[in-house]
Amino acid sequence: MTIVAVFNQKGGVGKTTTVLNLAAALARRGRQPVGIDLDPQAQLSSITGITAHSGDDSIYSLFQRNRPLRELIHESASGIDIIPSHVELSKVDALHGKGYNAINKLNTSIQAEKERAENTPWIIDCSPLVGVLSLNAIFACDGVIIPISADYLSFNGALQIVKTLKALEPVLKRRVNRRYLLTRFDSRRGMAKNILNMAQTEFGADVCRTVILESVSLAESPALHKTIFEHTPGSRGAIDYDALLDELLADGFIA
Repeated sequence: MTIVAVFNQKGGVGKTTTVLNLAAALARRGRQPVGIDLDPQAQLSSITGITAHSGDDSIYSLFQRNRPLRELIHESASGIDIIPSHVELSKVDALHGKGYNAINKLNTSIQAEKERAENTPWIIDCSPLVGVLSLNAIFACDGVIIPISADYLSFNGALQIVKTLKALEPVLKRRVNRRYLLTRFDSRRGMAKNILNMAQTEFGADVCRTVILESVSLAESPALHKTIFEHTPGSRGAIDYDALLDELLADGFIA
């Protein structure tokens, strides 16, 4: 079982696109991943056509009444299992605070599924805010993918995550494995190359060798409620996300 959180403290960096298409790449190889939508905006849920009509049908009910995760899984038309989000998830910080039990709840629940779903990859779409939800993802995960959309604000968001992860190390008693993924990359733009160089200087070998190139197909596919592999399987975006999975499997980031 591998648990991956996809997180950046800035929105619009390709976070949900990465969760969707990395999960789809895994599903194409027979791995049957579970995507957890841990963002109250529920974009992953919307794209995959899994609508929670109330908070009780969503991941919110894990926090509110400790429902087992297996009761919340829905199979999407794309063949990816999804645990949907709901706007009520935004209440979690106010209702549950940041005590250890609150921020370790997702971890405890996923581990309870381990025997039943030993080989299942779990991919978590995080809220961009550092709060109970994103902390739950970090406490639960084996590794974090940090998308950087080849601009300075996105890069600064990644720098903030480094501080967050460093601050959590004494509590977690480990260094969280991480990969920095350049997204919406246009090699014709000098700024994109600068951001890549800055990321490699700052984060070294933790920067993915694969970059996700700017792609019309990747931008179109969410509006069509499709993964890139359903929308345009031969496109640059599909090739890039397949290559990303190859890289993450090869270096053991995803087992």
